[in-house]
Amino acid sequence: MLAAVLAGTLFTALPEQDDREGGAACAPRKVASWTADQRTTGEFARYGNDASRDDDWSGGDGTHSVRLPDGRVLWLFSDTFLGKVHGPPNLSGQPHAWRDTTAPFVRNSAVVMGRSGRLERTLPAPLFADPAAGQWRWPVAAKVEPRSPGSSEQVVRVLLWTRATGTGPWIYGLPLATEVATLSLPDLRLEGTVRVSDQSGVKDPAERVLYGTTAVDGEEYTYVFGGNDGKTAVRPASEAYVARVPHGRLAEPGAWRYWDGEGWSTGRKAAPVLGDGEKKGVGSAYTVVRDEGTWVLFTMAAGAEGLSTITSYWSCAPNGPWHGPAKGFAPPLPPDGAARQSTAVYNPQAHPALRADDGRLLLSYDVNWLESNPQAAQANVSRNVSLYRPRFLRLRLVPGD
Repeated sequence: MLAAVLAGTLFTALPEQDDREGGAACAPRKVASWTADQRTTGEFARYGNDASRDDDWSGGDGTHSVRLPDGRVLWLFSDTFLGKVHGPPNLSGQPHAWRDTTAPFVRNSAVVMGRSGRLERTLPAPLFADPAAGQWRWPVAAKVEPRSPGSSEQVVRVLLWTRATGTGPWIYGLPLATEVATLSLPDLRLEGTVRVSDQSGVKDPAERVLYGTTAVDGEEYTYVFGGNDGKTAVRPASEAYVARVPHGRLAEPGAWRYWDGEGWSTGRKAAPVLGDGEKKGVGSAYTVVRDEGTWVLFTMAAGAEGLSTITSYWSCAPNGPWHGPAKGFAPPLPPDGAARQSTAVYNPQAHPALRADDGRLLLSYDVNWLESNPQAAQANVSRNVSLYRPRFLRLRLVPGD
């Protein structure tokens, strides 16, 4: 999985310190340690292996979450398998839980976690309908905000990436647009969707920017990060971009401003905040968090390490400059020696609303079968359902170089 920015006037950039939450001091940050979070990983395995229903989530990628006002957590996924899962052995005699190759497959889904941390139900899927034939929507970041500025009623805003069927290097979809959907509370009913950034007019798909891989609140604005799909064999890293929106106005296209290299603008020229196409840059999906006065970005490493290694950058402001990359680490794969040679890690995502009591950050990552043919990859992740589910780490961040 993986804006046309609107024409208009230029806005002057705020000084870096005005974007620091609470005026906290900015300092370098690094990952001091990490451990596998077996509890959260195991909860998705438990829920996905439940064979009692045909319309429940059994696996997916593009893992994002948002804490709801009543304490529940809404988990959002992109490409998703539904249906029953069978216990081991699979049809090849391997010791894996498996699903039928005829299991329902949808482009997005949402799963509700109760206040106790137990996954409870899958919302009707797909939650976000295809906008047109040959197109689909992938949900990315989400946040709770007032229905309108100053309103006491809250809703969930979900950022969506709209993509279309492609060929050649775009077998996983051509990037088309960024949209924002509104879900009512507490019932999580889809009320509508608005397009905030249309990229279909950008001739080169590698230069199209989709926003929403992560959304982080500052003092006055929500900063929405995005990226292009410019990674190639020659350019082993994509570029990161950022937009900002006043709190409570994500669903207003006219409220969005895009960093253009000099200020926050409604013009057509958005500028990357990170990426040289080689050693520095991001994967098509990455995540950003605030740690006191420092912004920390997690992404897959550039080049061949991008299939296995997570690295990080830090900055004193969302528009940079970003420092790094830091030394990376390779998170664990499912415990299957043969599969480890044919799997890839991707899409690291932070879940700051689920920090541990000791301050450790929860980070998810997705695992998939390495295969250029999507149908063959689908068959392999159905033979071993643990390969297409989120896995979780607990990270400890400390001041660093």
